Amino acid sequence: MSDIIWPEGYLPGTTDNAVSNEITVANLSAADVWAQLIDTRAWPRYYSNASDIRFHDNSGPLLNAGARFRFTTFGFAVEAEVTEFVPPQPGQPARIAWHGWVEGNADERLDVHHAWLFEDLSGGRVRILTQETQNGKPAQELARTRPNPMLNAHQEWIDGLAAAAKLKSGPAQAAQ
Repeated sequence: MSDIIWPEGYLPGTTDNAVSNEITVANLSAADVWAQLIDTRAWPRYYSNASDIRFHDNSGPLLNAGARFRFTTFGFAVEAEVTEFVPPQPGQPARIAWHGWVEGNADERLDVHHAWLFEDLSGGRVRILTQETQNGKPAQELARTRPNPMLNAHQEWIDGLAAAAKLKSGPAQAAQ
């Protein structure tokens, strides 16, 4: 199985906060999932922790390589830039990642790397993996909170993403 590609300073285990969520879903492809994630209009329909999504150059609503966007999550207005954008291709996992940040002083500044990987598996299954690492005092506070709000919210996101992809891929898949 494939792994997330981490930029320097964001490797899990070396940051202030990190979570990993993964599911494997039958009767779904990486292309099905990809279409739902890159369309930011769909996010609020299947993920309650994303709102106020705007693109800086009005290039949205579809994510693309280098796209700059802003959205609200966990009560933070996060600026983000897509840093990795590899659409699904046979024999290769799809990858998308963005660097996000919240401006502020040393107590408020937050830097994140949020990455996704969609990998077609044998038997018509897809592996959906999302991982995020964070640096900054707000990240330290999130890491200490139990239950972990980022872990739980990202599980909602990944489950909602799979359900939305199943609905879009056709009634036969959605029923399974």
